[in-house]
Parts: sequence; C-alpha cells; structure tokens
Amino acid sequence: MNNKRLGLWVLTALVVGNMVGSGIFMLPRSLAEAASPAGVLSAWLITGFGVLMTALVFGNLSVRKPDLNGGPQNYAKALFKEGSESSLLGGYLVSWGYWVANWAGNVAIITTFASYLSTFFPVMTNEKKLFTFLSQTVTAGGLITFIVCSMLLWAIHFMILRGVEGAGRINFVATAAKVTGFFLFIVVCLFAFEASNLIPFAEPVSDGGGGSIGLLGQVNNAAIATLWAFVGVESAVVFSTRAKKQTDVKKATILGLFIALALYILITVLVMGTLPKEELVKSQKPLVDALSAVIGPSGSYVMALLGIISLLGATIGWVLLSAEVPFQAAKQKMFLPQFLKENKNGAPVFSLIVTNICTQLFIFSVISQSMAEAFDFIIFIATLAFLVPYIMGAFYQLKLVITGETYESQPNARRIDGLIAGIAAIYSIWVIKAGTADLKTFMLGIALLASGIVFYPMVRRHFITKKSA
Repeated sequence: MNNKRLGLWVLTALVVGNMVGSGIFMLPRSLAEAASPAGVLSAWLITGFGVLMTALVFGNLSVRKPDLNGGPQNYAKALFKEGSESSLLGGYLVSWGYWVANWAGNVAIITTFASYLSTFFPVMTNEKKLFTFLSQTVTAGGLITFIVCSMLLWAIHFMILRGVEGAGRINFVATAAKVTGFFLFIVVCLFAFEASNLIPFAEPVSDGGGGSIGLLGQVNNAAIATLWAFVGVESAVVFSTRAKKQTDVKKATILGLFIALALYILITVLVMGTLPKEELVKSQKPLVDALSAVIGPSGSYVMALLGIISLLGATIGWVLLSAEVPFQAAKQKMFLPQFLKENKNGAPVFSLIVTNICTQLFIFSVISQSMAEAFDFIIFIATLAFLVPYIMGAFYQLKLVITGETYESQPNARRIDGLIAGIAAIYSIWVIKAGTADLKTFMLGIALLASGIVFYPMVRRHFITKKSA
C-alpha cells in the first residue's frame, strides 16, 4: 500500500491549519499591550523573517536527509555519533522539550476556547472573590473557567480513548468555521477601520513601573508572542513520510508561512484599527469585541460561535499530537518505554493520561488570573520550549554545512544554506534572550525543560543496557 499521498496543497493546508490556531484569537490584545503599532508590525516582520529562516532549515533537511523524517527530535539525535549515549540524550531531551511545548500549548488553546465561550456565559468573567488558596485569590469566574477547561480536556481524553473515527470530519468542520470566521471578520472590519486608532504610530509604552519602553524594547517584548503564532511551521516535516515528493515539504512550509504571516498582519492591524487601544488591552476576546463594536451583539455572537467551533477542533488535534509526540519518540528509542502502551483501540493510553495530567496542572493558572493573563503566561512557557527543537534543527544544518555532507558538488548551496542556518540559530537565541525579561516565568520554563534529566536514567537503562545485553 502506498502511503505517500500528501501533495503540495494538502501539506500547505496542514502547515497553515496548525499555525493559525489559538494565537490569532488572542494575540491582538497581547501585542497591543506590549507595543505601539510600529512595534507590533516590526515584531511581525522580524519574526516572519526569523521563522522563514527556520522553515528553510526544515525544508532543506527534509530534502537532504529524507531518512530523518518524522520530527525534529531526529535532527538532535543525528548531531552526535550514531548509537552513542550523546545521540540518545540529545534525541530524548528534544523529544522532552517538544512534548512539554505541546501540552503547555494545549492550555493556551483551551483557555482561548473558554474565553470565547464567555461571550455566551458572562459569569465566566465574574471577578467576585471567593476564597484564598496557597496565597492565590480564587474568583468566581476563575473557578467556573477552571471547571469548564477541565471538563473539555477530559471529555476529549475519553473520546480519544474510545477511538476518534470522526476526528477528520470534526476537524474539517472546525477548519471551515475558522476560514468563514476570518473572512467575515476581515470584510466587516475593513469598512469600520479607523486609522486614527493607530495614531501615534510609534511611541514609547509603559513598562508598568513608571518607566517607558522604546521601539526596540517593544519588539523584544513582542517577540515571544509573535513566535507563538508560527508554532506548527514544522508540520510538513512531521508528515514528510507521507509526502508524494520531498521537494513538496519545503515548498509547503514556505508557502504556508507566507499565507499565515499575511493573515496575522492583516487581522492584527484590523483589530487595532477597529478598537481603541484602551479597550483592546482589556479585551478577553478581541475578535469578538471588534465585531461587536462594528455591528453590535449579533455579530459578536456569530464570531464567538465560529471561534468556539474552530478552537474545539484545534484542541482535539493538539491533544492528539501532544500524546503522539512521546509515543513516537518511544518507538524510536528516545523516550520512556512506558509511553509505548496502547489500548485495544490503538490509542497511546499511557502517553495520553500523563500528557493530560500535565495539561491539567497548568489549567490551574486560570483560577487566580484572567483568561487573557493565563494565555500570556502559557504561551511564554510553550514558545520557549518549542525553541529547543527549532534551534537543534539549525545546529544540525550547520553540521552538514561544516562537514560538507550532502554538498559534495554544491559549493554555492553549501554557503547559502550555512548562512540560512546561522541566521535561524541567531534568531532562536535572540528570542530566548528576549524571554529573560520575565525572569521568573523564564526560569519556570527552564525548570520544566531541565526536569527531563530526572527521567533520562530510565530511558538509558531500558535501551542502552538492553542493547548491550
């Protein structure tokens, strides 16, 4: 049976579909708070360029090393001598980081779902204080949102355990709702756009402590948020084993990136031009509030409903992906062997349980914060974790360039690919450095990634000693 059925447009749709998820529904508010209009546009363009370099790295590797398909953890493993402990450790740590990034990202999608659901149930934003737990004040809205998010997570969990034959149809409906919602939003807001809302175009913003932040500082602050929007750019690489042609993987990655970038900039600018900044930075659901300001409550309900359907599909897809990452890594002998366990329906049951327990722990962040604050906190953690596989891909490309492997008769391509990989690596390092501005959250992210070391001896004992025996 021939499984190589995915052509250019299907792969492009996967890239766009995975990138354009929860980010676009909440980022206009996050960016308006972090930067002036000039800072926001600069952040989008710089991030778009940096991610383009990363996309070109993944595209090049998919063509030059088609045997290393199935995910970026394979590039980390290949950085070291085949069969060595360094190779196992590298592959395991990137698998761990990729897994952490996925389940942390699930929380951002789920909290965005709850945020748009609050359009129909305003009680979810009730700020009445109920009690204090572990020095955290629990509000009525926070508690209700926590319950809703938890119910959604575990409902999807048990649905996957029973098998999700209808998942394809659910995701098709969700994608259709997403496209319909964006089209409706763009058409309506084009007519309501007020350029005066973008003035002053470039100005310092408050740092919250009485000081101000200039344009470059604003771009730094927005860097992690804008990168979150492009998470999923590696999707075509993950599905490269099913591509009709390996060259389509590179084309789809680049094409999908440009489509998403155009969409992000257009929607962000339209929101900023429709809502005054003081309203936008307080919004829990910016696209809904923008439509409501233009055509009243009826429009906001339609947008909220389309957003809910879209985010429901995204949640199902990302929960599946989050459980699949360690399951596939374990198959490749780069993760804990317990994650190989499947139920009678073929679902990775152990992986799903552990993944969703970790997700549940992070959902506690919505109890004492607004949904917007919880979203900002989670995307910070998840984006830093996604940078681990991204930077390893760039390092592996640099290794091929330095050693000349696969470039025996292509000196010009070798120089160009070396430049691309160097820029991609520098970009990833810059975003990591930008993340140190919020040192407390940054250290939490580092701790989550470093915690994987605790479990590495189990991986080593199972695979290294078993092999030597």
